[in-house]
Amino acid sequence: MTIEQNKLSYDHILVRFGELSTKGKNRKDFIKRLLTNVKNALRDFNELTYERTHDRMYIMLNGEDHEAVAKHLQQVFGISSFSFAVKVASDIEVIKQTCLVLAKQSDAQTFKIEARRSFKQFPMVSDEINREVAGEILRNTDIKVNVREPQLRIQIELHQEATYIMTGKIKGNGGYPVGVGGKALVMLSGGIDSPVACYMTMKRGVAIECIHYASPPYTSQAAQDKVLELARAIAPYQGHIRLHIIPFTDLQLAIYKNCDESYAITIMRRMMYRIAERVAQKQNCLAIVNGESIGQVASQTLESMQTINCVTDMPVIRPVACLDKLEIIDISQKIGTYDISIQPFEDCCTIFTPKNPVTKPTKHRAERLEGRFDFTSLIEDCIARMESVDIYPGRNMIEENENIF
Repeated sequence: MTIEQNKLSYDHILVRFGELSTKGKNRKDFIKRLLTNVKNALRDFNELTYERTHDRMYIMLNGEDHEAVAKHLQQVFGISSFSFAVKVASDIEVIKQTCLVLAKQSDAQTFKIEARRSFKQFPMVSDEINREVAGEILRNTDIKVNVREPQLRIQIELHQEATYIMTGKIKGNGGYPVGVGGKALVMLSGGIDSPVACYMTMKRGVAIECIHYASPPYTSQAAQDKVLELARAIAPYQGHIRLHIIPFTDLQLAIYKNCDESYAITIMRRMMYRIAERVAQKQNCLAIVNGESIGQVASQTLESMQTINCVTDMPVIRPVACLDKLEIIDISQKIGTYDISIQPFEDCCTIFTPKNPVTKPTKHRAERLEGRFDFTSLIEDCIARMESVDIYPGRNMIEENENIF
């Protein structure tokens, strides 16, 4: 950075914490986890270095492209906002000249100065810093002050060891750092809802693994590739996704052979929950998560949920339960899963949909139907033939598909 050249480039990114400020004694652990997650998200940028304080994190760019870093940083949960910054000495003349250059670099017609002074021994209070810096800009440019709706907002954070000067604020993803809330197993289909449930679960600090039920040859390889692509789309939010693929064909055919058609979806979902519970326990997951939304389909009425849910003692979390379809679609478009989800490849939940599914199933009726066949051995076979794959952002799909079935 050379002020005399009348051009400045950002050398830092200042990261602000979100809900972490409410965590009391756990705050240090949350911030430590956030730093780890940030480093993982930015692992491809070799020159970055990091520093954290009680209320801020500083990323030293060391020549890395700040815009490229920002794209990855926006996917990290636990960040309220961040700003590109120039680090200078805590000297009022240096601060004034730096802000002047930033103002001249901008094409803004109006500006506002916002100083925040944590170094209380500095000889000027925040209002005096604001006036001093604003006066320097007014004397040397044609830019006018507008404190209500400025086109350029220059923020000054003054500390004893250094001052950080910023010209904008980028909204972060909010929430808690992934991993502080344990781990859950998400039932990932090829639809719109379950990827959104993944995203909302991770936002609350819960790491996830996913389970998918495939029924080849009734479901195609394209349907499985679609699920891998969905997992890849959400993987950046926690670094990678482990996906467990269950060969569900034999169990699903047994259900349709032995059970009334109207109850087929209910029994199928009960089997999925039983399998998910077993896999969750094996993977040290503390809950099952799915994309059920109340009343959206026959298996998602409250009566259906009660009948299906009773086969497991594990907590079942439904992040989108009270959202309508348009709200879910909005989130899916935001996180980049919508266009993948609407690809016309059916999964096992849709390919065998009965014409008249029951909307108010009972536990006792479901249990009587299940008594017609040996589902326990079929569940054991499903779990024994389960295949697991680790999915990373940007990984080649062919590589991930190797050795799955």
